[in-house]
Amino acid sequence: MSDRTPQLHAWEIPAREYARHEARRGRRFAYETLDPARTALIVIDMVHFFVENGPLVQGIVPNINRLAASLRAAGGTVAWIVPAVSDGPSAHDIAFYGEMVAAAYAQSGGEGTIDERLWSGLDVHADDLRAEKTASSAFFPGRSPLPDLLAARDIDTVLITGTVTNVCCESSARDASTLGYRVIMVADGNATVNDAMHNATLTTIYRSFGDVRTTDDLLALIAAGDR
Repeated sequence: MSDRTPQLHAWEIPAREYARHEARRGRRFAYETLDPARTALIVIDMVHFFVENGPLVQGIVPNINRLAASLRAAGGTVAWIVPAVSDGPSAHDIAFYGEMVAAAYAQSGGEGTIDERLWSGLDVHADDLRAEKTASSAFFPGRSPLPDLLAARDIDTVLITGTVTNVCCESSARDASTLGYRVIMVADGNATVNDAMHNATLTTIYRSFGDVRTTDDLLALIAAGDR
């Protein structure tokens, strides 16, 4: 397989973590059903900066599109979140990352409308939500309009997808849980630079902040909730 061929992470959660929750609550997953009308697919940072040179990121595009299509058809919400356009890196970011990397991250959101900045392979519809964020988390108060947009639609469950798993996606999942959302991290709908980082985040989320399910699992839950 070419290094540039789209691919998925070899994901896993340790068996001891499944056993831990099964012993505590009598079931593997906290959220065994969902109401599609109150569910939002959150797609984080799928912009050219992160996708074009990332085969693991490109690999999740079909799964994101499958989930988006299914949830829309069932009356749910799809939200595309991108980094805000920046005038330049902050002093904090320069001190932390160094000037070159900080400048690159400041430009990561791209130029143009949100639709123009999203990866071209994504199936974005006119009625989907769109929002920028000025922090790693799309749910941190005051850093994105997303929580207010979701509140207006009475959303109680969020399916977290996008990149990178262990930074903006994990930050968003943690803050969404703190705000009281039912959080489900999509195991094969998030991507980062290697399996170790990806799986560390999946384990943390499953252990303390929400469920971790596959695209196929969620498609089945959406279909069941739409009956």
